[in-house]
Amino acid sequence: MSKRELLNPTNAALILIDHQPQMAFGVQSIDRQTLKNNAVGLAKAAKIFNVPTIYTSVETESFSGYIWPELLAVNPGAKPVERTSMNSWEDAKLVDAVKSTGRKKLIIAALWTEVCLTFPALEAMEEGFEVYIVTDASGGTTQEAHDMSIQRMIQAGAVPVTWQQVLLEFQRDWAHKDTYNAVMDLVREHSGAYGMGVDYAYTMVHKAAQRTLG
Repeated sequence: MSKRELLNPTNAALILIDHQPQMAFGVQSIDRQTLKNNAVGLAKAAKIFNVPTIYTSVETESFSGYIWPELLAVNPGAKPVERTSMNSWEDAKLVDAVKSTGRKKLIIAALWTEVCLTFPALEAMEEGFEVYIVTDASGGTTQEAHDMSIQRMIQAGAVPVTWQQVLLEFQRDWAHKDTYNAVMDLVREHSGAYGMGVDYAYTMVHKAAQRTLG
């Protein structure tokens, strides 16, 4: 398997690390509401394509708080791997969960970039996994902390991606009608200007009925 091979729903797994309130409080590299939007969009993208998704949290009740409910709601049956270690790759339960997917391409987003993303990314690559770091669904305590950590991971072999890139890499061909409508719904909800453009095209070009919410 090569990093030049595109991500697809059968070769990748998603790991979401420490998207918890206390961790988000410290994020300064990205607007927090944008961060939540992107992380939830990423989780929904994986669900549309049945990509295995692993949640993990650190010191939930003693420090960090519960994983954002909007994120857990995407996979309500999921049981997050609870840890004490800052480095999730040092937790055997997490590593076992990853290996049980049988996937070698790991898509990872985490708080914070400089710790909870960098540490497992480096360790996973050392064990032969290919790591794709979702830069806009992760956040650091400063912009410099985020940027330098991303550079460090890239230098070690990680591939930087964004959440919407992952979504569209999974879809790839609009002829794939079994996922088309779900992808368009996700874009309209989470993709900002792109989603607004889709709404415009549906209603003004294709004459679809006005969409209502609620």
